[in-house]
Amino acid sequence: MEKTKKVQPQKPAAPKKPTKSAASKKAGAPISHAVGRRKRSVARVWLRRGTGAVTVNGKAANNYFDTDFNRAQVALPMSLVKGVSYDVEVNVRGGGVNTQADAVKLGIARALVASDKEMKSAMRKHRLLTVDSRVKERKKYGQRGARRKFQFVKR
Repeated sequence: MEKTKKVQPQKPAAPKKPTKSAASKKAGAPISHAVGRRKRSVARVWLRRGTGAVTVNGKAANNYFDTDFNRAQVALPMSLVKGVSYDVEVNVRGGGVNTQADAVKLGIARALVASDKEMKSAMRKHRLLTVDSRVKERKKYGQRGARRKFQFVKR
């Protein structure tokens, strides 16, 4: 008696993952990414080639930021770009609306510099790459606030 070997069907080969260069050529792939911070706000920014639309947390920037001052702050880095238009997608968390606008401004400026190094001088000229490092100071024990002491009682 002859023993026959069972032939197992071969598994199909796994599809090859696209290389990084192929992914970057695909339309809508991010050109650059940057992070902007201010107080407790953190803004993550992605740039893509497009029409110049700015979306913050899924909403248009004009709808997300309620004051004209904040809208102007967010639009300032994009106004310095000549010739090329980018779509900007931002995820921002923490802090208040004003600090979020500052964080978005810094994140967009950093992303633009990451995509084109020649923009750095223009961003520096308008002080868009300067980080405002002021943060709320913590309350210390034995005090009423961060620096405020309890009122002294003589008698």
